[in-house]
Amino acid sequence: MQEVDEQAPWSERIDGRQAMQTPEDVQAMLKLASLGWGAKRISRELGCSRNTVRSYLRQGGWQPYQSPQRPGRLTAHRDWLAERFRQHRGNCDVVRQELQREHGVAVSLRTVERAVAHLRREVLAQTAATVRFETPPGHQLQIDFGTVRVPVGDELVKVHLFVATLGYSRRTYVAMFLHERQSAWLQGLEGAFRHFGGTPREVLVDNARALVNEHDAQTREVAFNDRFHAFCRYWGVMPRACAPYRARTKGKDERGVGYVKRNAIAGHHFASLEELQAHLSRWMREVADVRVHGTTAEPPIDRFERDERRALAPLAAKAPFLQVRELSRRVHTDACIELDTNRYSVPWKLIGETVTVVVAEHQVRVQYAGQEVACHAQNAGRRASIIERGHLAGIVGAHLVGVSWLARPSAAAAPPPAAPAELLRPLAEYETALGGGW
Repeated sequence: MQEVDEQAPWSERIDGRQAMQTPEDVQAMLKLASLGWGAKRISRELGCSRNTVRSYLRQGGWQPYQSPQRPGRLTAHRDWLAERFRQHRGNCDVVRQELQREHGVAVSLRTVERAVAHLRREVLAQTAATVRFETPPGHQLQIDFGTVRVPVGDELVKVHLFVATLGYSRRTYVAMFLHERQSAWLQGLEGAFRHFGGTPREVLVDNARALVNEHDAQTREVAFNDRFHAFCRYWGVMPRACAPYRARTKGKDERGVGYVKRNAIAGHHFASLEELQAHLSRWMREVADVRVHGTTAEPPIDRFERDERRALAPLAAKAPFLQVRELSRRVHTDACIELDTNRYSVPWKLIGETVTVVVAEHQVRVQYAGQEVACHAQNAGRRASIIERGHLAGIVGAHLVGVSWLARPSAAAAPPPAAPAELLRPLAEYETALGGGW
């Protein structure tokens, strides 16, 4: 054990260790020692203990003091903390909650922050970094809403701008709404499809509540709104949602919204909302389509016409989705489904099954397991039965005339044949035969 000089001042003796000396003092010790001075003489000259002098002479120079490292409460969870800190993009409070829930370690938020402080710069750099993601022609359409106050007449009107951007060509479609309800999203999308003359393979959306019910940040499982999902099936596009809190994944359209606000709206005054929509239509045609894009170095319309138009799926003259109803119905025991008080037949083997009913263009189409099983003209009346006899082939009793729900053939409505002439006698003859009158 190192001897402690009892003659040294108390300030130089801390827990058996000698007080730290400055680098200049240590250099002086080494210089004097090289001249033949002993430790005792050097200590008196410099005003420190002999043990301090001997210690620095053994070290051969000055070295900074390092306090002993004691393991902290979170040392054993260092790797786990780093993983969760990166996963939650620097949210230490979430990490602290999961630490207590999964490992039973209850610490303060400040303790967690200190434990991951060395990782914060890394996470900030990852958050700021954006990797440009290019898509092939006709593959992706990015959509978003932006809100801006526009001078209309004598007042400022809060306007919601729907912006859709094709990922390849950067061609943009803009529509104006007074709300961001689901109907606005769907109308905006259908307007974009008509504007571009076709549909892409997928639509990239933010996690708007009108479109996405739930999006798990860890598993990336997405539960889309049922009606929005039906909309995508109707148009044959695949919905895709950005990672939660990572709207930069949809960067092309995010920048597009800002571009519309700065270029199409800023500095303009409109007499009416109709004038605003007309202005947006003209701006898309005369400005947005023909300017040279900063990334592609081409006008979007040129890139669209050359590569992307033919890559879009044709619209096939479909009616707007909002004019289409998609319902679920259970097949009753009479092999019919009920719609608006009317009954429509389906193949009898589907009795008890749940089918999908699509009402559009005055037609009722019934689908089961992805296949169309029945198609009827929509009846405008009420409580009518629309029966296709082929749906009842093989069912017991379907041939009986008295079945109430079975449609009669047109011949059944003909008048009954006349009775033979010999049976057409005066009523009085029958009264006499029966013994009396009526």
